Amino acid sequence: MVAILGMTAPAFATDDFSGRDKLKAHSQEFRKRVEKVTEGVYTAIGYSASNVTLIQAEGGSIVVDTSANPVDAKAIVEAFGDRMSHPVRAIIYTHNHPDHTGGATVFAGDDKPEIYSHKLLVTAKPDTGRGRRDGGDAFGTALPDDQFINAGTQLEYGRVTPHTREGFLPPTQTFDGDEESLTIAGVPIQLILTPGEADENISVWLPDRKVLIAGDVFLKTFPNIAPLRGLPTRPVEKWVASLDRLLALNPGYVVPGHMGTISGADEAKDALTAYRDGIKFVYDKTMEGISKGKTPDELVQEIKLPAELAQHPYLQEYYGTVAWAVRGIYSQNAGWFDGNPTHIFPLTEKERATKLVAMAGGTAKMLESAEASLSAGQFQWAAEQADYVLALEPQNGAATTVKIRALRELGERQMNATARNYYLTVANHLRDTQRHQSK
Repeated sequence: MVAILGMTAPAFATDDFSGRDKLKAHSQEFRKRVEKVTEGVYTAIGYSASNVTLIQAEGGSIVVDTSANPVDAKAIVEAFGDRMSHPVRAIIYTHNHPDHTGGATVFAGDDKPEIYSHKLLVTAKPDTGRGRRDGGDAFGTALPDDQFINAGTQLEYGRVTPHTREGFLPPTQTFDGDEESLTIAGVPIQLILTPGEADENISVWLPDRKVLIAGDVFLKTFPNIAPLRGLPTRPVEKWVASLDRLLALNPGYVVPGHMGTISGADEAKDALTAYRDGIKFVYDKTMEGISKGKTPDELVQEIKLPAELAQHPYLQEYYGTVAWAVRGIYSQNAGWFDGNPTHIFPLTEKERATKLVAMAGGTAKMLESAEASLSAGQFQWAAEQADYVLALEPQNGAATTVKIRALRELGERQMNATARNYYLTVANHLRDTQRHQSK
């Protein structure tokens, strides 16, 4: 087995592009359409980074989430057409992520709607992640069109129109605590605090229509519990509890924050149950491993979803992965130290590289071995060998070329969109830097 950027995956054969093909097929989830959820409820999918839901109400409309920016919002208003009547009586934000809150001004227009959210949204920190390193971008915003497939939970993620706060309107009505019941323009609504990707996430429940608008606590992909882009690990126990609350509602229809809707109580129960069970399984097994003194590397090797969960369409690893979740949960609950005293004060990257390159017989021998690894389809090992050389000789063109080729091969075989995008953006950045230095 070969470790891939914190993941564990088999050494890929040179013709194994099944992961890429599955990710391409996954893009069908983001095709543009307006889905009728049930009478008086419609969701616009694929027009922006996230879904926008329209609830027809007495004397107007209610809008849940507002897309990523005013440009997308205008396209969605046009797509809704005469289904959407004015005035807009209320806007509800499920959470603070910019792809859900960036187009409010367009939907509000001159109607002056009340804008609802949980109180936590007001103080929520920006979802920014770590600074860029070597051009790495989990969303692939700078990838050329012939390399980009999707961003895991959305098709574009700012590639055409950026996520902005230009169209954001601050909430006018917030609630504290776990739940708020209200009636807006004749529509009974429950706002339920359901932390998942965001601590302030609320799910919108329409009890008379059995419609659940879940926000980002439920998506058609294994959840991104520990994102590559450098965010804190999401609180898994709270996430599981949120899904328990939603299951207890017994919804007939479910609108996720991204991708298509679910129609039918049996289908909704099956999907929500699998999602909860998948998260809980990984959490429980990681905590069990921690209690036995196992390391994150050992647990990544051991913890795999049971077959019935691994095959479930709502747990495919397009956005998050089981391996990253294990590492995130470990770090969140047991800290950075894995228990091996060798790792208390390890060698620096350069010190380790110096010794390994010397053992290999020098830089030329290490590069020769890296080239052989590429030819054998051992792309992860080739990238690691290139890194040893680059730690000693950052401007080594041959090592940079090996790394570029290895990262491209790894990226092209990935089913996980964020991993693919990260591999390929770094490869392109290294290529561009190399060309600039050669001029």
